[in-house]
Amino acid sequence: MAHVVVFDLETIPDLEAVSRVHGVDPHDAVQAQEIVGEKFCKLPLHRIACIGALIAESSEDGWIVRSLGAPHIGDRSEADLISSFADRLNELRPCLVSFNGSGFDLPVLRYRAMVNQLSVQGLYTRGYFKRYSDDAVDLCDVLASFTSQGKCKLDELSRILGLPGKPDGVDGSKVAEYVATGRIQEVADYCETDVVNTYRVWLRYELMRGTLAPSAHAQSERNLTDFIDIRSVDRPHLAPFSGSARVAGPSLGSAPE
Repeated sequence: MAHVVVFDLETIPDLEAVSRVHGVDPHDAVQAQEIVGEKFCKLPLHRIACIGALIAESSEDGWIVRSLGAPHIGDRSEADLISSFADRLNELRPCLVSFNGSGFDLPVLRYRAMVNQLSVQGLYTRGYFKRYSDDAVDLCDVLASFTSQGKCKLDELSRILGLPGKPDGVDGSKVAEYVATGRIQEVADYCETDVVNTYRVWLRYELMRGTLAPSAHAQSERNLTDFIDIRSVDRPHLAPFSGSARVAGPSLGSAPE
């Protein structure tokens, strides 16, 4: 495994599709929004607002972060977001890592590729949609042993592990409001923090199961810190992950008090 791609989607309701489903005027966004209300839409009705992704490459000493970003519909179309992501997967053939990706992100990607009439071979370069494949690791499912009672939220798990968690004042329920009021960059920034938290949970998972030595885990964390330190001046939402603000987790091997 030379590369890993940790990814996350932020979505908004596809009001035109909602209108088609319910047989109302597709140009009447107000009526479509009233139909949606506070409901969580069926997955094909989630329009992708941004795709956050962190790409890391394996080395003898651990994992090295090569890129981090969250392109969004403020700059590009949904179709372009999906196509570009799929092309990158086709190029790297990475392991995909997510938190609840099997239950949400991956099905949404597939549905939305069909809505946009796209050919996305990159989504099939490895067995990302196969339930028993390690090509796509959904940490939410894996850590809970695929049971509903074992699951927890990314923010909760991050804080339990001593990681920063989600930024205050933003959560997935506000994405549609932020996009509608022109605050799409804040959504993208929020998405990036989710991706970084997911990556750090994955590193801890790899350490736990013995595929990453303690020294390699520590170096992987330092590599991430170095990557963020260079960028946090212009991207303040990453500051909680910088070297000066890093919140350390429990010491390895420490005895309980």
